[in-house]
Amino acid sequence: MKALVIHSFGGPEAVAFDEIPVPEPGRGEVRVRVRAAALNPVDWKIRDGYLKDMFPHHFPVTLGWDCAGVVDAVGGGVTGFKEGDAVLAYCRKEFVRDGALAESIVLEPRHLAHKPEGLSFEAAAALPLAGLTAWQALFDAGKLNKGGTVLVHAAAGGVGHLAVQLAKSAGAVVLGTASVPNHDFLRSLGVDHPVDYRGDLLPNVRAAVPDGVDLAFDCIGGEALERSPECLGPEGRIVSIVDPGKIEAFAGKGIRAEWVFVAPNAEQLSELAGRAARGDLKVEVSALRSWKEYAEAFKSLEAGHTRGKIVLRID
Repeated sequence: MKALVIHSFGGPEAVAFDEIPVPEPGRGEVRVRVRAAALNPVDWKIRDGYLKDMFPHHFPVTLGWDCAGVVDAVGGGVTGFKEGDAVLAYCRKEFVRDGALAESIVLEPRHLAHKPEGLSFEAAAALPLAGLTAWQALFDAGKLNKGGTVLVHAAAGGVGHLAVQLAKSAGAVVLGTASVPNHDFLRSLGVDHPVDYRGDLLPNVRAAVPDGVDLAFDCIGGEALERSPECLGPEGRIVSIVDPGKIEAFAGKGIRAEWVFVAPNAEQLSELAGRAARGDLKVEVSALRSWKEYAEAFKSLEAGHTRGKIVLRID
């Protein structure tokens, strides 16, 4: 089968189509025929070798941690899934080798959820990593409750635009940073107070929430993360998905801070898919391409400032 792989760490030139064996599901596994896969910053970070100390890498590595498709083979002992089921999946394993940018992928059921009929394969593929990240950051780590206040950095991005909606649905007051041209988009998602990320952060936050926010959710790192502590209220906390070193330094200074690396969770994924199918959660797909156009798609991803997600059709 065809797959987008790397044979060693490197830049854009390291990614290429290759022929690899069709995987066979073992006991407790299912095989998914991939229809669509989304790109995430983690894909180019894997390509460049940034995660080599976090996970074992077994080359050739097939890229991609998000997909949607149809189950076409089921191993022994599997319940809940059968051939012909449409599914979506967060594909991260405990090692890096088997990615979603391939014609087929083998996964355990804990990675999967059934795709509702009202959700397209393309939107379903864009949901798992970003949706689970937002959920686990806001509610598991961030302890966000009804009536709470949250500042979402990079609120128009892949994770951020879902976090805004999840926070709003939980009854929170939401501030979100983005460029001014994206502020109408943020308002359409439910952001109460859009903030220009190029402007002076603290006065804008304090003008909206004088006592400081309960949660600062950082999806971008850098200056946004550096300035998050000053935006917090007395009991506020920071959750970042970008810079564990900075989070550790914050915690050492007595600041409530936690780094989140998203984990597979079938129950949460099923809930997210249901909300998206009902129209309660909008999944923004900013670009939809054939996977043969992967080079341009990666270029757009690495340039940053992508609204929502980039999705590739596996055709």
